[in-house]
Amino acid sequence: MDKPAATDAFEAWTWEAVCADPHLRDLPFKIELNRYNQIVMSPANAFHSRYQGKILRLLERLLKGGECMPELAVMTADNVKAPDVVWASKAALKAHEKEKINWSSSPEICVEVISPSNTRAEIEEKRALYLESGAKEVWVCSLDGKMSFFAAAGELERSALCPSFPLRVKL
Repeated sequence: MDKPAATDAFEAWTWEAVCADPHLRDLPFKIELNRYNQIVMSPANAFHSRYQGKILRLLERLLKGGECMPELAVMTADNVKAPDVVWASKAALKAHEKEKINWSSSPEICVEVISPSNTRAEIEEKRALYLESGAKEVWVCSLDGKMSFFAAAGELERSALCPSFPLRVKL
């Protein structure tokens, strides 16, 4: 039987091991791996969850020709990250249809909802990682629902992929 978890201080976690470990399945945290194959956990809170759900529903209603998903595991240059919400075109869904554990690249839109525990540096790093791994846009929702939109060239006034998305999400 394969051992699912890293059991030795020098043994690295893999995303497959994280997903298979029964001890990690029902944690109330978002789990990611960093470049050192260490598990990084972020606690969830009610405001974060509400913004995440609202953004997903708005995006799903406003942007056709694809699919919205919460916390899709995406491989980046700093290992597996899970944007709070993503939107993937039908072409991206088709390109990744055989990837059952995590996607090898980011879908077109990756959204991060800020939590009180996030640092500016962490969000900027994730933004760069998602863009580097193929996202066309990265959106950031602040603690008060203000949306910021970014592409490889920098900050946008509004989303180019979904221009009708509101500049502030109201709960």
